[in-house]
Amino acid sequence: MTTYKDAGVDREAGNSASKVAYKHASSTFASRKGAIGSAVEEEGGFAGMLDMGDFFLIQNDDGTGSKMELACAMQTYDTLGYDLLAMVVDDAICTGAEVISVSNTLDVGSVDADIVDGLLAGLSAACSQQRIVIPGGEIAEVPDAVNSPVWNATSVGIVRKDRVIDTSTIAEGDSVIALRSGVLRSNGFSLARTILADTFGQEWCTQEWKDGMTWGGVLLTPSVIYHDALLSVLGRYDEDRSLDVKGITHVTGGGIPENMARTLKKSGLGANLKTLWEPHDAIKDLIDLGSVHIEEAYKTWNMGNSMLVIVAPEESDALIEAMTQKHVEAKVAGEITNTGNVHLTAYTGEEIVC
Repeated sequence: MTTYKDAGVDREAGNSASKVAYKHASSTFASRKGAIGSAVEEEGGFAGMLDMGDFFLIQNDDGTGSKMELACAMQTYDTLGYDLLAMVVDDAICTGAEVISVSNTLDVGSVDADIVDGLLAGLSAACSQQRIVIPGGEIAEVPDAVNSPVWNATSVGIVRKDRVIDTSTIAEGDSVIALRSGVLRSNGFSLARTILADTFGQEWCTQEWKDGMTWGGVLLTPSVIYHDALLSVLGRYDEDRSLDVKGITHVTGGGIPENMARTLKKSGLGANLKTLWEPHDAIKDLIDLGSVHIEEAYKTWNMGNSMLVIVAPEESDALIEAMTQKHVEAKVAGEITNTGNVHLTAYTGEEIVC
């Protein structure tokens, strides 16, 4: 039975380190108290918020993680920009913000212009689709410091103060709408790579997965980006809001239970997710190959559900229709409960309570 910890990732250690990091970060807040850019304390939130007077500036960071190693092995770089953008803008949208810019840093052992061209071509295409600019970035040549390129980004968004998503308004009986994912985003790749290396050896990425597609090819499927689709109901900075979205969960590291709990923290409520999307067939195959316990899978991968959106039941159909118009598959996955925990039904029929 392969676990995320077997793959070298310790979720508990990571969560502890995040709390330590936030403690030090929040110690800086007092230095700007009462000034423009004062910080809003939000431990465990999906993005940081700075008070700019009439609006909040939203800022957050993330990277492509070890998906970059697969891109290097496949020598395919033009899809990874979608993954990088998804990681940051789909965190920022959880606050209700419109992202306006993304900067990026690329650490490499040696500069290869073709790799840079492929990466930035993909990122610029993804940004143009989302109406986001790239005002700058940095390429750092660090010989012997990295085995493969390390690519991270910072997104900057804006949201009017009266338009920040207020998760404290979530109520028992509200609907949870799941937005369907593709294969993997940029989370849980260490577990996937460990399973495949144990099964096929170090050249696993060239092994056939199904119908002539390799494992490397299917796992490089670019992330769906939900930022623009969700803005169609949230409204961009100067647009009206058509639906009262009470909460958005970006399912990244920690899987569905941990990230849903972050959204429900203020309300103290729980959720019963009975009809989530099933994961992509490649994820089901990974679970079988690695004998991954189903609870471990749902705590590591998004399992086909990259975003969970909370609205009142009477607005469910309108949200699903709006997502459909933006070519995003959506459906009611469950409802908010008063249990205080996250209960989900796995695609296998198993019940998981966290």
